[in-house]
Amino acid sequence: MKKQIAIEVKNLFFKYDKEYILEDINLKIYENEYIAIIGPNGGGKTTFLKLLLGLLTPTKGSIKVYDKPPSRYKTSIGYLPQRVNFNLDMPISVKDIVLQGRLNSKKLFYEKEDYKKCDQILEKLDLKDLKERKISQLSGGQRQKILLARALVSEPKILILDEPTASIDIKGQKEIYKILKELELTKIVVSHDIKILFEGIDRVAYINRKLFMHENPNFGLKPAEGHFCEMELFDYLRKNSDV
Repeated sequence: MKKQIAIEVKNLFFKYDKEYILEDINLKIYENEYIAIIGPNGGGKTTFLKLLLGLLTPTKGSIKVYDKPPSRYKTSIGYLPQRVNFNLDMPISVKDIVLQGRLNSKKLFYEKEDYKKCDQILEKLDLKDLKERKISQLSGGQRQKILLARALVSEPKILILDEPTASIDIKGQKEIYKILKELELTKIVVSHDIKILFEGIDRVAYINRKLFMHENPNFGLKPAEGHFCEMELFDYLRKNSDV
C-alpha cells in the first residue's frame, strides 16, 4: 500500500538578512513516521521546525502539510517548544495547562468534550493523579510531560518536538522516550540527546545548512555504559547519508 505523504519539502532555502541558514532542502515525511533531526548548534534545526510550523516563510521553495501550506494546517500539528517559562507563582493547575491545548483562534471557551479529552490524555500519560496539582509542585520531568499532554490533547496528526528532554533528569528522559515511542502519529523531534536514536526512530535527518537523510538508523552503533561520542556519529551520518 502506498504511503501517504504527511509533509513534503521541495527546494527549500531560507535566509536571515543576506545569510542563508538552510539551502536546497528536500524531504518527504510519511504518515506515522518517527523522524529525528540532529546536527550542530546553529546548523538550522530549530529554524527548520519553525518553517514546518508556518512560523517562518521560505525564502525559496515550498512546504506542504497534507498538500496545504503549514499556516493552513496548524490545528492538526501539536508542538512542544524547546523552552516554556512558567511563572511558578501563578496558581495554575495541571488540568488548566492541558486544557489550553483545546483552544485556538476559532475556539475561545471550553466545552464538555474538552474536559473529557483532557482526562483521557492525562490517563494515557499516567498523569491523572497530578490533575489538580499546581505547576509549582511538579518536577522538571513532570512539567515536560504535562506540556506533552497539552500538545497531544488537541488530537494532532503530526507532533513536532524541539529538545523534549532538555534540562530534565535521566528518569524523566526515559519516560518521555517511552511515551514518544508508543504514540501512533507522525513525530518529528529535534534533539541534542543522541540516545533518542535508539528509541524507535525510523529515519534520521542531519541538518547543517543542508540536509543529509539517513534512511536506516540501525547503524550498528551502541552506547558504552549509556554514552558514545556524538561527533563520531555525526561524521558517520555524513559519510553514509542517502542524499
